[in-house]
Amino acid sequence: MNRILIVKLGALGDVVHAIPVAAALRRAFPSVRIDWLVGPKHREILDLVPVIDRRLVLNDSRVVSAVRELRANAYDVAIDLQGLIKSAVLARASGAGRVIGFTSRYARERIASWFYTDVHDPGGGGMYHIDERHVVYTNLGLLQLLGIGVDAPEFPLDHVASAVAAYVARETGGRYAILNPGAAWPNKRWAPSRLAAVAIELRARHGLSSVAVWGPGEEALARAVVDHSSGAAMLSPKTTIADVVALARGASLYLSGDTGPAHIAAAVGTPVVGIYGPTRPSRNGPWSAADVTVSRADICQCHHLRHCRLQTMCLEDIQVAEVLTAVEKRMEARG
Repeated sequence: MNRILIVKLGALGDVVHAIPVAAALRRAFPSVRIDWLVGPKHREILDLVPVIDRRLVLNDSRVVSAVRELRANAYDVAIDLQGLIKSAVLARASGAGRVIGFTSRYARERIASWFYTDVHDPGGGGMYHIDERHVVYTNLGLLQLLGIGVDAPEFPLDHVASAVAAYVARETGGRYAILNPGAAWPNKRWAPSRLAAVAIELRARHGLSSVAVWGPGEEALARAVVDHSSGAAMLSPKTTIADVVALARGASLYLSGDTGPAHIAAAVGTPVVGIYGPTRPSRNGPWSAADVTVSRADICQCHHLRHCRLQTMCLEDIQVAEVLTAVEKRMEARG
C-alpha cells in the first residue's frame, strides 16, 4: 500500500475528531502517502497536522476537476469518515481499490454505504444511537479493516507563533480561562450573562481572568459576556485557527458548548468544562476522562437538531451554580 485518501469535509469539530485516524495511519504505515480531502472552510486546521502529506480542498464549483485529481493520484485506499452520499461518491470516484466506510445504519446518509467496498459496523443502533462511544473511537474503529488497532487517540497539531495568544498572555498575566459563547447551532449556546457570572467567580475564587472568544458572526455574543462581567472578562481579538490552537494551549480552563474550538481545546489537552443539550457528551464531548460536562441531553427533545422545537431550550435549565460546581471539580483535578 502506497497511497491513502481520507475524506472528511467538515465541520470543524468533526475534522478535529478525525485527526487521530491520520495519526494512527502514519504510525502504522510510516512511508505511506496520506492525503485528506476537506472543504475550504476547514483547510486551516489541517495545515497544522504534520502527519498529512497533502490537503486537497474541495470547491463545489470544481468537483469534476477535483475528481480528476483524485483519480490521478492512484490511491490504494480511500476512507470516508463523513458518511454522506457526497463524500462516499467522492471516495469511490477517487478510483481507490478499497473504499472504506460505515454500514448503512451508522452512515449519516444510509445510501452512502452502497459506494463502499468495505464497511465497518461500530455496533449499537445507528448514527444517533451509539451514544456511549465517543466519535473519536468510532472513527478509529474503521481502521480495523486495515488491521490497525488503536489504544489511545493522538492529536498531532503543530505549535505555531500567535500574536493573539501573546497579546492575551500579556493582558492577563499569563493565567486565563477561555469562555466560548458561540456555536453553529443556536441550541448549543449557553447564555452570555451566565458565562459572565462564571467569569466573575473565576476571578474571585482563583484570581483567574477570562477571555471571551468568538468566530464569524459571534462577536456580539462575546461582547455581551464582557459587558456583563464587571471587568472579569476581556474580548479576544479576531482569531485564525492557529490562534485558536495557541490560545487553547495557554488556557487554564476552557468553558464552552459543543463546538469546534472546544474540541480543539480538548485535543491539545486544555482542561475543559462542556455544556451540552442537543448532543450527548458521551459521543461528542471532550474525550479526556478528567474533563467535566454539564448536560441536559437526557431531557432534550431535539437531539441532533440545529434548532430547538420547544419554547425554552434545555440549556436554559442549566444554572450558574451547577456550572461552577463543574468548574471547581475540573480545576481540582488539574491541581
